[in-house]
Amino acid sequence: MKPGSSQGAILVLSGPSGAGKSTIIQAASEEIGEYYFSISTTTRAPRVGEIHGKDYFFVSKESFEEDIKAGQFLEYAEVHGNYYGTSLKPVREALDQGKLVIFDIDVQGHRLVRAKMGDITTSAFITPPTLKELKKRLKERSTDDEEVIAKRIENAKKEILAVGEYDFTIINDTIEEAAKEFVIVAQAARLKQSAQEEERFIEHWLHEES
Repeated sequence: MKPGSSQGAILVLSGPSGAGKSTIIQAASEEIGEYYFSISTTTRAPRVGEIHGKDYFFVSKESFEEDIKAGQFLEYAEVHGNYYGTSLKPVREALDQGKLVIFDIDVQGHRLVRAKMGDITTSAFITPPTLKELKKRLKERSTDDEEVIAKRIENAKKEILAVGEYDFTIINDTIEEAAKEFVIVAQAARLKQSAQEEERFIEHWLHEES
């Protein structure tokens, strides 16, 4: 794919809570071109201050179930009587518009995206330099109690074992350096060719008259 072509691409980001994924995206946002940050779809009612299309896509249970039958979800679950899931519809729309689609999902989610859209997917695992540093950042954040922090740390110990499944690893030592690396990864994601594009390129290369 040539730079500037209209073909969209997928960039999956994973990493422990507290790794700074959102901060890195924000710091790099002006340099990565047009992107769509994938958000979940839910059947629960919006909470105060939540905005449709920004925090979640809020839909009816009937609509959600119709989309399940139509195979429109990458993944979904029912929690306390409400559905939550990643709808493929806005993802496909963004790809058609030539945008970089960014997923912030866990290791299992990364595997699902790879299985469904692997040929246009690039991935990066974002992590602080050490477990000790992660613990420090989670405590300094002061948004979670000790029990939640302990749970996040246990999850992080499991997720780090899957780091080899990702195309890139970004060590978030400083936001400035991590954001620079993220821009390079985003550019690489846009350059990745789908199998269909590769076939078209080979056909063109072989048959274009000199």
